[in-house]
Formats: sequence, C-alpha cells, structure tokens
Amino acid sequence: MSSSIYLALDFPNWSETDQFIKTNQLQGVPVKVGMELFYREGPKVIERLKENNHAIFLDLKLHDIPTTVMRAMKNIAALEVDMVNVHALGGSEMIQRAKEGLQSGSISSSHQTKLIAVTVLTSMDQKTMNEELYILGDLQEKAAYFSTFAADHGADGVVCSVHEAKHIKEVCADSFITVTPGIRLNDSHSNDQKRIATPSFARENGADYLVIGRSVTQAENPYNAYQQAVKEWEGTL
Repeated sequence: MSSSIYLALDFPNWSETDQFIKTNQLQGVPVKVGMELFYREGPKVIERLKENNHAIFLDLKLHDIPTTVMRAMKNIAALEVDMVNVHALGGSEMIQRAKEGLQSGSISSSHQTKLIAVTVLTSMDQKTMNEELYILGDLQEKAAYFSTFAADHGADGVVCSVHEAKHIKEVCADSFITVTPGIRLNDSHSNDQKRIATPSFARENGADYLVIGRSVTQAENPYNAYQQAVKEWEGTL
C-alpha cells in the first residue's frame, strides 16, 4: 500500500465505513476523514481508525475567528492525526492561531500534526472564482498567492489542485506539502470536481499526497481500483 494516497472515507457513519474497509481489504491504507463522518461519529472514529494503523488526514476545513480555531485545534492535536486543514481565506491571524493550537495541544513530543491550508476548492473553476466569489485574477496565480500567504504564517502545506502543485513548489519550497484531491482513474467520472487529474499526472506535477474517493469507493472492485491508483502513482502500471 502507498503511504501517499489517502482514501476519502465519505460515508455517513462508522458502520458503513468499517464494513467497506474490511470487505475490500483496505485495512491500514491512509485515509481522509471529512465533515460527514466526523460530525456523525466524533473523535471516536479517529481512535478506531488509529487502532487499525491508518494514517489520517482530518479534512474539516476550519474557517472561523482566530480564537475559536485555536481552541478547536488544541483539541484536535490530542487526536494525533497526520494532517488537518483550515481555509487560507481565514486570514493570517487565524492560520497562526491554528498552528499555535496544534503545538500547545500536542500530547507527544514525537508527533506533530501538520497544518494544511485550503487554497481554492477543486470544485471551483475560473468562472466561479471570478464571477460568483468576485475574486479577480487567474485561478492558478491565486492558488499560488494563497500558498505563499499560508506558508508565511505557519502552514506546513496546502490543499490544491494537481494543476497548481508544481508552481506552488516553485514559489514556496520543495518541502512545502501539496495535498491534491480531485484524483480520478482514467475510466472514472469527474462528478462535482472541476480540476481533476490522474495519479500519474499528479506524480509528474509536484503532488506529495493524493486524495482519492469515488474512483475507489464506487468502483466495482475497490481493492483493485486502489491498487491501480498506487501503480499509476508509482509509475509501475
């Protein structure tokens, strides 16, 4: 199994999540836990996944006043997940306080949860950003700006489209983490994602971690689909 491909557990509850993992022999793969599952099950879902040695990206996209985010992150730090995210649009103080919360809430000197900032959602395209949000300018340049902004204020990396990852590495640093959702296998539908890419394209374009969901969870054989993603990512397919 790859340590770089996070499987999105977009299920409504733990029962369905657990059944999917066990039925498809995906124990131990890195996983992304989003709002739907976390808000239903709470911290206990993280504890259950850690018991089965899953690396965890907690995808909550926090965006609130700095003090509230700091206090939330202090609680999240105790869960010892690998990564958790905030919206870069929350501003410099919010990002700084989020980092402060993770550091002050850490219960182990050997583990530090990485703080990841969301740049521009992969469900958005140029037109949506310009005309609906009235954020003017080129989408990829805005993603790069949000990345440098987040890096300057304590973030360890960003969630971004694969199409922006290489440029973000150039303007930030090669060590700055790029987490790329919108990953689809060649024979999968795009669904509600606009800026999608294959694992092989992601590998060539500067992604550090991939997030893959429906291409695996809705596949006829999820285990084989995950293995296909790994092979594409590693260039062995």
